[in-house]
Amino acid sequence: MATRKSRDSDCNSVGFLKYVLHIFNTVFLFSGIGVLGVGIWTVVDKQQYVSLLTNATYELAAWVLIVAGCLVFIVTVIGCLGVLRENRFLLLMYTFALLLIFLLEAMVGIMSYLYEPHVEEELRLNLNNTFIENYKMDERKTNAIDQMQMEYKCCGANLYEDWQYSRWLKETPTGGLKVPDSCCKTVTDLCGKSDHPSNIHYTGCRHRLSTEIRDHLIILSAVGLGICVLQIFGMIFSCCLYIKLKDVYD
Repeated sequence: MATRKSRDSDCNSVGFLKYVLHIFNTVFLFSGIGVLGVGIWTVVDKQQYVSLLTNATYELAAWVLIVAGCLVFIVTVIGCLGVLRENRFLLLMYTFALLLIFLLEAMVGIMSYLYEPHVEEELRLNLNNTFIENYKMDERKTNAIDQMQMEYKCCGANLYEDWQYSRWLKETPTGGLKVPDSCCKTVTDLCGKSDHPSNIHYTGCRHRLSTEIRDHLIILSAVGLGICVLQIFGMIFSCCLYIKLKDVYD
């Protein structure tokens, strides 16, 4: 009777802690699916433009979230087995794994939060140079620039006039083009010969790209910092169960 009492006599009982951890694992699993989804969405949605950024923070934050989301599935299994079998070693592994995921998500949240205010300045200093130095010189960046100009309905990093300083115009035969065909309102072969406002977009791409990257970083920061708080409760409950089982078995 003494052992039974030590297991189930109060709100810190083994049965209560196991029940709470089962609920936590369910919530934790769904949060992991959310984290994984946000990471994949970030990578897929802006992957083609990552090559135009000089700072790797945005891409790194997205991939760390994906890794954290994948780890959640493994950690959830370890937690369920540890709770069901009342295995203290698995519970200890589970606690440290929660700490690792907590640190990963906190890192993403802090990195994204700190980087977000500097995106506009980074693009202002570097995006135009990337456009004029790499168009038709780097296939990956060329495809990204063309895709951006068509998707955002823009031309050049700051203004369409930026293209007159590009290596593409100075060093390669362009067939009389003044701007890339992707600048045109209706994209056709050699449509970039005319830079009249009726034919091409005059707005630069920098502000639109900056806005979208900053919006994504705010989401990454909110997800990273918001969901990492959840792991704190899991670590507390798993430590309590670990200690309780130690007392019971001792």
